[in-house]
Amino acid sequence: MTELLSVRGLRVDFVTDGGVAQVLDGINLDVARGEVVGLVGESGCGKTTLARAILGVLPATAARIRGGEVWFKGADLLREEAAVVNDRVRGRAITFIPQDPYGSFSPVFPVQTQIMDVMKWKSPRASIGRARPSPFSRYPRERWRADREAVLETLRAVQIPEPARALRRLPHEFSGGQRQRLMIAMALLPQPDLIIADEPTTALDVTIQAQILRLLRTLVKERGVSVLFTTHDLGTAHEICDRVVVMYAGQEMEAAPADAFFARPAHPYTRRLLASVPSPDGEIRDIPGEVPSLVNPPSGCRFHPRCEYATAECSAGRPPLRALAPRHGVRCHHPVDAPVGAEP
Repeated sequence: MTELLSVRGLRVDFVTDGGVAQVLDGINLDVARGEVVGLVGESGCGKTTLARAILGVLPATAARIRGGEVWFKGADLLREEAAVVNDRVRGRAITFIPQDPYGSFSPVFPVQTQIMDVMKWKSPRASIGRARPSPFSRYPRERWRADREAVLETLRAVQIPEPARALRRLPHEFSGGQRQRLMIAMALLPQPDLIIADEPTTALDVTIQAQILRLLRTLVKERGVSVLFTTHDLGTAHEICDRVVVMYAGQEMEAAPADAFFARPAHPYTRRLLASVPSPDGEIRDIPGEVPSLVNPPSGCRFHPRCEYATAECSAGRPPLRALAPRHGVRCHHPVDAPVGAEP
């Protein structure tokens, strides 16, 4: 498959009061054209940091990129000029769906004002140039009308009733699910190649989550858009993803097609993570041990202090990527070859 996005050896540190936290430790990640990739892991594993590093919106005062590459459509975004990334990539070729639909809109402006402000600069009909646009630049009237028609069409696609009337409303007049539909529409409007969705259903109740996931998957497949979908919810990943990458403490552990990931995971952490999902009888099985500090993380594989298969080589160095099947790779010296529920 042709890779649209390819992250290689990405290392990101954060300066904290307790020391320098090694938040991403040599992360590798691929997203193919038209593919929905789930980035799965516990809170604090580095999913959001990876998403922000790809977008180029890490906090400048705290974050330090120590190394790596982020290849997107043949260009390394980490070495591209900031003005080019801002004009041609961020918000145009790569768009973003945030976690919180409640805090993503200004409460004082109608929805139309906020969406059209985005379209003024990021519409596929807007000119692309290296010069930074002025906020006082005029919005060409003909393009405004064409962009507004595209907005109405996209609002219908995300199932917002009476879209022309909806545009005149303030954000608080929409439900949480409707606001997230508006966020999906705004991500689709620039006609991007890639959407990064950062746990976009976390703030919604379960029934609305299911509706939003089905809608998002239908729309991106119809339009051939790739998605990097971060989540800590394995059920969500199963619902929407073609392939899943699991992270632990700033390292990627395993990447596999969704069917293989859920049926025959090979990394001990992946197996433990799947086993921790509550069973139908209500039994909950946790993972023994504690998530390590990223200020002073374990050497080698960061899961080895909690792993029942760990040996001396697991702490001596990070395992190389081992290919088990097409597009199924695992970073483990002792991968498990058994279906879920069966231990060797």
